[in-house]
Amino acid sequence: MVLFTLFAAMLKEEWRVHSALFGHIGFALMPFTLVFFAALGALMLPVFTLHIATGTLVSVTHLAFGLMGMTIGAFGLMGREAMNRRFGQASMIAYASRTLPVSNRAIMAGFFAKETLYYFCFWVLPPVAGFGIASIVLGIPLHWTPIFLISLGLSFLFGLSAVFLLSTIYAHSRRTLLALMGLIAAGAIVAIGVAGIPVQALFPPLAFFFDRSAGSLLLSLLASGAMAFAGIWFVKVEYAGATQHYPNSFRPLIRTLSRLHSPHFVAKDLLDLKRSEGGLGKILFSFLFPIGIIWLLLEVLLFILPGLNALAVFAILLAAFSTTIYNWLTEFDDFAPYAFFPVTAGDVIRAKLQTYLLLNLIPVATLVIAAAGFGQVDHLLPSLVAFAGLSAYAVAVIVYCAGLQPNILLYNTRTLLSFIGMVAPAMLVLIFVSLPDPRLVAAGCVLVLPAALLLSRGERRWSEEEQRLF
Repeated sequence: MVLFTLFAAMLKEEWRVHSALFGHIGFALMPFTLVFFAALGALMLPVFTLHIATGTLVSVTHLAFGLMGMTIGAFGLMGREAMNRRFGQASMIAYASRTLPVSNRAIMAGFFAKETLYYFCFWVLPPVAGFGIASIVLGIPLHWTPIFLISLGLSFLFGLSAVFLLSTIYAHSRRTLLALMGLIAAGAIVAIGVAGIPVQALFPPLAFFFDRSAGSLLLSLLASGAMAFAGIWFVKVEYAGATQHYPNSFRPLIRTLSRLHSPHFVAKDLLDLKRSEGGLGKILFSFLFPIGIIWLLLEVLLFILPGLNALAVFAILLAAFSTTIYNWLTEFDDFAPYAFFPVTAGDVIRAKLQTYLLLNLIPVATLVIAAAGFGQVDHLLPSLVAFAGLSAYAVAVIVYCAGLQPNILLYNTRTLLSFIGMVAPAMLVLIFVSLPDPRLVAAGCVLVLPAALLLSRGERRWSEEEQRLF
């Protein structure tokens, strides 16, 4: 009864938080927007299957949903940080164990159930619904839609539960996590590479899709349930009252960054990132899912337009997805703590962008590795130029549309469509410009001009908005 009460209250709280920001209609339209784009993508299935085997496409899709669940399941790792830094500043239910006779396990169980249902409705159900709509046009038998809903939902739940457990282990002991990850990686390599065991045999949700047996279904549910139960049972939450000691790294870091315009802000961002749960590793991990999507899109685009240069297209897609770094930098930070200082929201945004520029070394290194992998090192320079221009433009659009709260405001249907409507045309233009000669993709450098204009307007817009609030 307590768990159900917590679960229901958390669902209401989630709805009220987002609907208060965007309005009931704006928030409710978000899943329907995803249905629309999923249906458009599913209509491209005949093109996909001409170039990629159907079994491979199905496997990649299930693994992608598993990876999506993994990116969300890290709240076992983020639980302490979220409770301390975000929930601790607001009277939310997830922080109720400080004042009410409710255990952390009960709260985390309700939170796990709420997050699972919430993200299932937002990120699993809409794509499957879009597939169902497209299947009517494509003549695909309708019974595949509920099968996909179950198997992709199981993939999502399996990935979510697995990382939730691993992140809880991390909260207790990093060494134990590293040892366990090493064993998992070694076991997977031996099973797939040496023993030749198929992927679906190691991933129960995928096995269920192929054999649709009660045994695979039960195995998927039991495995996900066991991992979720262990993660909840051993969850570790530390409250803000606990004292933590760190060496004084702020001043030395400021001296290292002294050539930047706002070294103190950038130093704070880097220290926050380093001392947050997961550190730089969470940014590296969050890149796995986008790179998987980029690979799939790249395969399709190269099939549709065989004259495209793989590295140029990779740079364009990577630039758009690299904006997730800015989302991480603003994950647990807003303007409220800065309101007591003589700074504006524009000052904080400019500092975040300097940190974003430093961390862009990660996608740049990815692009260099891709150039070597594609054997197109001779096209690396124009691709880097295109990446720089489009990355600057894409993050400028995010700043203009969402300011310091992209993780929240991009759930607003209008904001999301504005971002897509401003970035997608620039990407398409660069892709087609590169057709005659891959070196022409360097024309993406002109995007620096509208980026500068959008940043200027965005800084003024959000400075005025924050000033109005305070």
